[in-house]
Amino acid sequence: MNTAPPDLLEEARERLATTGEELTPQRVAEALRAAGRPVGDETVLAVHEALRSDVLGAGPLDPLLRMPGVTDVLVNGADQVWIDRGHGLEPAGITFPGEPAVRRLAQRLAAGGGRRLDDATPWVDVRLADGTRCHAVLAPLARPGTVISLRVPSRTGRSLTDLGEQGAFARPGLLLLRRIVAANLSFLVSGGTGSGKTTLLAAMLTEVDPTHRLVLVEDASELRPAHPHVVGLEARTANVEGAGAVPMQVLVRQALRMRPDRLVVGEVRGGEVTDLLAALNTGHEGGCGTVHANSAADVPARIEALALPAGLTREAAHSQFASAIDAVLHLVRDATGQRRLAEVAVPRQRPDGLVRMESAVRFTAEGTAREGAGIEDLMDRLGR
Repeated sequence: MNTAPPDLLEEARERLATTGEELTPQRVAEALRAAGRPVGDETVLAVHEALRSDVLGAGPLDPLLRMPGVTDVLVNGADQVWIDRGHGLEPAGITFPGEPAVRRLAQRLAAGGGRRLDDATPWVDVRLADGTRCHAVLAPLARPGTVISLRVPSRTGRSLTDLGEQGAFARPGLLLLRRIVAANLSFLVSGGTGSGKTTLLAAMLTEVDPTHRLVLVEDASELRPAHPHVVGLEARTANVEGAGAVPMQVLVRQALRMRPDRLVVGEVRGGEVTDLLAALNTGHEGGCGTVHANSAADVPARIEALALPAGLTREAAHSQFASAIDAVLHLVRDATGQRRLAEVAVPRQRPDGLVRMESAVRFTAEGTAREGAGIEDLMDRLGR
């Protein structure tokens, strides 16, 4: 399709904004003619599509959000737009007319999610209607201009087989993950930002017995498991008056009253960790979630840091973790941008009561499995 010239876009936008007329190709043509800019049908349609996207969609980012395989779209001011298709960041090849256009888009996206974004509240974190996670920070707080970060949910649920074919793990890893699901183990998926934690968790939930009821608790709805019985609960932030917040911890407690066969916390990031651990220690087997950590070995310290402000002592946090979690699956994102399973580890409680992670299996970049000191413990939990 022909690209609409920026000057024609601004001309049509100003004319239509003044008249308040409906945005149609006919009105666009009339606005351009009234401005002394006679153009052909192809250009009129290009201007109409650009304005429609600017009013209703994500502007010039719309084609990127629809591009197969895109997980992130990042805007660093008017002149830098990047995308991630699973192999690291790459330039998107598009720009904005200027900083006002980026700011306008950020504010419209925020408004679409029911939030305000202005100089008094210069940042926002919101989920859009299609499930896209949007974070934005206005200039001059952000440099080189207004920054928009969009996390794109998977449009179609991916299976473990799909992830294996994409290089996340080889056949030994695939078989082990399936055994963990089939054995109804409670597990956490750990890793850094963008390492594929949510994607792997959703794929593993797809493998759960179809007669089981999954109750998902998320800060922002991102999990899309291809499973016949899924109920989702989503946290809510306070409105502009500071009221109406529904935190994750409250939702985890509600989920326990909904007869879950599998309690799933999309991302363990606060006081909800205490309720999750308590649930997994009182008969709710097979629960799972994700957690940010640099390595599997760092997960106990991360859980401790989240549990202490929620009222658990250090000893209680470690004791609860040791008895609640059967395995930690750690993901990495290597120098090429490839997301892959790096390790499966099991918790082991030391004589002093604290927990250390024992590596059961490590996976090389090629997918080769190397057994560690925790393999016997893992096999016992899997029922051999």
